Amino acid sequence: MTEYSEDPDLAGSRGFQSLREGFYKAVFFTFAAATVLTTIAIILTLLIDAVGFFAEYSVVAFLTGMDWSPSLRPVSFGVLPLVFGTLVVTAIAALIAIPVGTLTAVYLSEYAAPRTRAILKPLLEILAGVPTVIYGFFALVYVTPVIEFVFPGVSTFNVLSASLLVGIMTIPMVSSISEDAMSAVPDSLRRAGYGMGATKYEVTTDIIVPAATSGIVSSYILAISRAIGETMIVTVAMGMQPALPTVQYADVLGLGIPFVHPGEVFLGSGQTMTAAMVQIANSDLSGGTLAYNSLFAIGLTLFVITLLMNVVSNIISERYREEY
Repeated sequence: MTEYSEDPDLAGSRGFQSLREGFYKAVFFTFAAATVLTTIAIILTLLIDAVGFFAEYSVVAFLTGMDWSPSLRPVSFGVLPLVFGTLVVTAIAALIAIPVGTLTAVYLSEYAAPRTRAILKPLLEILAGVPTVIYGFFALVYVTPVIEFVFPGVSTFNVLSASLLVGIMTIPMVSSISEDAMSAVPDSLRRAGYGMGATKYEVTTDIIVPAATSGIVSSYILAISRAIGETMIVTVAMGMQPALPTVQYADVLGLGIPFVHPGEVFLGSGQTMTAAMVQIANSDLSGGTLAYNSLFAIGLTLFVITLLMNVVSNIISERYREEY
C-alpha cells in the first residue's frame, strides 16, 4: 500500500497563503477597530465635558431656554434658538434637495442614454467636492443680492441664502444614492412592466421607484443629516445672531390665531448649532469655563439628533428592503 505524501512546494504555498490571509485579516481588523475606537473617543469627549456643563447648568434650562448668550452678561444657555435655526435651514435644504435630487436620479437611471449618464453623473457629483466655504461665499456675494432685489428688506446675512446653498450642496447625495438604488432594481421587473403594456412613465413610477424605496428614503435621511451638520455655509452666509421669531396673533372669526411672519424667519440672520460651536471655539473664552463647556453640550445635542436620524434611516431601510 503506497502512502501518499503532500508536495512540499504545495504545502509551502498553502502556508504562505494562510500567512498572507492572516495578515490581511489583521490589517482589516485594525482599521475597523480604529473606526470604532475613534467613535467611542468622540462620544466620551462629548459626554465628559457635557456632563461638566450640566453639573453647573440645568438640563431643562438648556433644552427649553429661549435665549443663547454664552459670553454676554447675564449669560444664558438656552439652545432652542440654535435648534430652531438648524431646523429651518434643514427644512429649506430638504425642500430643494429631495425633489431635485430624486427627479435627477429618475432621469439618470431610467431616461438618460448611457453616454449622457456617464457625463452628467460625474458632473453632478462635482458639487459634492466643492469646499463648503465656497458655497458660503457664493451665497453671500451672489445669492443674497438676488434675494435683496426681490425682498429689499433682507439682511446681508440671512437664513434663506444659506439654506438655498445647503440644499444645492446636498443634491448630489440624494441623486447619487437614489440613482444607485434605482439602477439596482432588476431589469426583469422593467421588462415585466413593459410586457403588461405599461408606459415608461408607469414603469418608473409604479415599479422602479417603489422597488427602490429603501435606498431612496435612506438618501433623504442621510442628506438631511448632512444638512443638519453643515457648518461653513451657515457660518459665512447666515450670521451669528441666534433668535426665535416673535409669535403674533391674527384675529380670525374672533379667535386669536398664532402665526410667525415668514420674513422674520427667512430674511433675517440666525445661527445654527454648528455655527455656535465655531463661534465658541474661536472666541477668547477660557477652556474649562461654563461657556466653553457649552460647546460640548451643543455637540452632544447635535450628535443625538444625527444619531436618531441614522437610526430612523436604518429602520426604514430594513422595513422596505426588497431582496432580488
